[in-house]
Amino acid sequence: MCGQGRSRLNPPASTFRAGLAAACLVLFAGALSAAGEAPQIVPRLTGEAAPMSEVKAPPLARPIVDDVKRMRNYPEQPPVIPHSIEGYQLTLNTNRCLSCHKREFTEGSGAPMISITHFMDRDGQVLSDVTPRRYFCTQCHVPQTDASPLVPNLFQDASKLGGQR
Repeated sequence: MCGQGRSRLNPPASTFRAGLAAACLVLFAGALSAAGEAPQIVPRLTGEAAPMSEVKAPPLARPIVDDVKRMRNYPEQPPVIPHSIEGYQLTLNTNRCLSCHKREFTEGSGAPMISITHFMDRDGQVLSDVTPRRYFCTQCHVPQTDASPLVPNLFQDASKLGGQR
């Protein structure tokens, strides 16, 4: 048994160093508070309400349902959904989006066909149906709403910047 592991009385040096580092951290934090410095306060993300209080949820933004195709802001941006999707079923067994946007149904619905990339697996092989990793449309595509931005947005399209760098 001798030499086949460490006893509790003789821990490895790394455990000792980790404990020493934790103790130093506690002492340093205590020294800062004793020096009169207040800890940094992180801004609240929950608004003005007290934590754990019940707050009425703000109303949902209204969807823009004009069916106008929006210009994309950058290359490879997933197109936004220009119609309401309220009540659409999107589960493992059902995808209502495909009832209009799948190749077989676009002529009758007038909806644009989903991209060929949605039929490719991760190795670039084209499948006969939508690949499982592209099946849940709303993981990339979002409906357009009239919501005001939460933070200021100074985005400018590259074509408007001209030759600026």
